[in-house]
Amino acid sequence: MDPQPFIRLSIGSLSLRIPGASSNGTKLGLQSFDSPAVCEIRLQGFPVQTALVPIAAPEVTPDLHNVASSFYLEESDIKTMLKPGCFYKAHPCLEISVFFAKKGSHCGVGANRQQIGTYKLIVSPEWCQSKSRVLSSGWVGIGKGRQDSEKSVAELHLRVKLDPDPRYVFQFEDKTSLSPQIVQIQKAMQQPIFSCKFSQERSSQLDPTCNYWSGDKSTIDAERRERKGWKVSIHDLSGSAVAAAFITTPFVPSSGCDWVAKSNPGAWLIVRPDACMTESWQPWGKLEAWRERGISDTVCCRFHLLSEEQDGGSNFLMSEININAEKGGEFFIDTDKHIRPATNTPIPSPQSSGDFAGLSPVGGGFVMSCKIQGEGKRSKPLVQLAQRHVTCVEDAAIFMALAAAVDLSISACKPFRRKMRFCKRQKE
Repeated sequence: MDPQPFIRLSIGSLSLRIPGASSNGTKLGLQSFDSPAVCEIRLQGFPVQTALVPIAAPEVTPDLHNVASSFYLEESDIKTMLKPGCFYKAHPCLEISVFFAKKGSHCGVGANRQQIGTYKLIVSPEWCQSKSRVLSSGWVGIGKGRQDSEKSVAELHLRVKLDPDPRYVFQFEDKTSLSPQIVQIQKAMQQPIFSCKFSQERSSQLDPTCNYWSGDKSTIDAERRERKGWKVSIHDLSGSAVAAAFITTPFVPSSGCDWVAKSNPGAWLIVRPDACMTESWQPWGKLEAWRERGISDTVCCRFHLLSEEQDGGSNFLMSEININAEKGGEFFIDTDKHIRPATNTPIPSPQSSGDFAGLSPVGGGFVMSCKIQGEGKRSKPLVQLAQRHVTCVEDAAIFMALAAAVDLSISACKPFRRKMRFCKRQKE
């Protein structure tokens, strides 16, 4: 399998200090604000990211390995930014604006804040080079008074780094419930790599992603009360099952409502073949899903990595993502964007011996992403995997099973009283 080139732009080691001023910034003409400060990180063509900026004590050295924000770029993204007239700016740049937030404001968002200063780093063609580069590291002056040596200057500590982050890209050729083939995308080429088999316990074989149902009335009524028995197995080109996902906790309406609520989520178990026992499976991860009601309904998917290090096992939260139920969205695992447990337990390779060294805080970052469509749409999940987490084909398969479970969870979390119509059975 050949990966596609991606670039990781990481911004970290953030800290703020105001020489000669108290922590509330009074000598800079700022009002009394709660610490830490917050910053908005902008890169043209990408959503704005926010991060906390702690106030630095004189004796403390900021952690160079701490990552506050990351952007993932393809070579085409950089070339687009560098086109003349793109985004109506002569020089595209990475922009970091730092604010103090007043007491009671939410993470410095809105008008209830005061800007301290801004740091800018111009995007250059050298960003396309496939090698690690530190673009900026250390203390930099920000704020309106930075050119006047007689005035106190706010200083921002940061470390901006580029790293090659190649990925494997896969796509389901149809919606998961139709047992599609899975291909690897390599530029303009598509190569079959897995097949996906969806099944249910019930003999009627209901299609959970369709608004049309087949089967007798008693089966339909039962299916409207609970959704269980769904299973997805991933097979290699020889036909051998190399990963699977199946519902362990049924998706049922919670008390007083007609949808799967957070108080009683449905759950999938993601499994891999047991290397020591044939025809046996080892648990690898658990995916929980439920529906959040609002102006736009969302399906929340929460993934835990399972471990057998302790008696009875333990689990580590790796991702919790809200996906728009109607429009779809992206589920991802990224250790830069989620708070990791204090143990820093990484994601083990499905074929590994149990050595968890592969995802240390230094080597963290993007692990996988899965883009899916909303309810009633032909989803065809698109999956990206970081090359460093895939040592063999079986490693990729376990993430395909996870992606399939995420895709099917959109259907499993549909409101139960939604009007459904029967499918016309084809004549034999």
